[in-house]
Amino acid sequence: MPRRRSPLTGSPSTTRRKSDVAGRAAPVGAITRGTTGHNRLRRSDRWLVHSRRVRAALLAAADPLVIDLGYGALPVTTLELAARLRMVRADVRVVGLEIHPERVVAAARAQESTVEFALGGFELAGRTPVLVRAFNVLRQYPEEAVGDAWAVMQARLAPGGLIVDGTCDELGRRCCWVMLDANGPISLTLACDPFAIDRPSDLAERLPKVLIHYNVEGQPIHTLLSAADRAWASVAGHGVFGPRVRWRAMLDLLRNEGYPVEPPRRRMRDGVLSVPWSNVAPGGAPWSSVAPGGAPWSSVAPGGARSSNVAPLG
Repeated sequence: MPRRRSPLTGSPSTTRRKSDVAGRAAPVGAITRGTTGHNRLRRSDRWLVHSRRVRAALLAAADPLVIDLGYGALPVTTLELAARLRMVRADVRVVGLEIHPERVVAAARAQESTVEFALGGFELAGRTPVLVRAFNVLRQYPEEAVGDAWAVMQARLAPGGLIVDGTCDELGRRCCWVMLDANGPISLTLACDPFAIDRPSDLAERLPKVLIHYNVEGQPIHTLLSAADRAWASVAGHGVFGPRVRWRAMLDLLRNEGYPVEPPRRRMRDGVLSVPWSNVAPGGAPWSSVAPGGAPWSSVAPGGARSSNVAPLG
């Protein structure tokens, strides 16, 4: 059988993943830096708590299982996520997955009745969550790994399940994420502390891996960021009332110009800009259109069958 190097692991790929000595399938993925910190993901947490689609998925789930994939060297962001999601549903269960065994052992001391930590990668340790958060994970992989990683996770989602694939800076002041369901990408969200930017395009350096290489003239994400910069400059007068007021005025102007920017549902401390994926999907990329499970760019066939594009760890 022809063998190739997997973009997820760098290992030769086969149709079956290797197993460990106990007979369990080894995690899919590669060990990453593990950088983390207290409240680093607060902006995405706040967005999750107030997103109608996320709330609906959590409230409708027979088993409100959430996976925090790649929590890093410390389990703090997993514990923070669990605490915030309990505002949506009190019986939510959160599992932090890490591909580094030593990180799992260290996190075990922080386990609670509704929060646990386990060894796992993009295969989600065989679990079936209603929500997956994968922050600052795929940023450390090659671009060609995105389709494989998404497909492996999508194959494990519970009905109506969602994935949030995002990136943020070290202090969590600038964040961007894509939300997906089992069929493909749904939306892109940019979030920031409006006091910590000069212009909206400052967030470009934190675009998810699926978009960061497409922020060039002629691509939709570049067009959106350029329009946001122009709108931000046009509403500079609102800055006397503070950057949050200026951000909301920028969103209003973008909507008036025809951009399908999701209106904020409440006054938030964060600057948030959300648009449908179809408005930023990179032209010429394999995921440029939303395709159903088992689409050509997917390495996982419908029903969870795996193709030879997913390789074992190590």
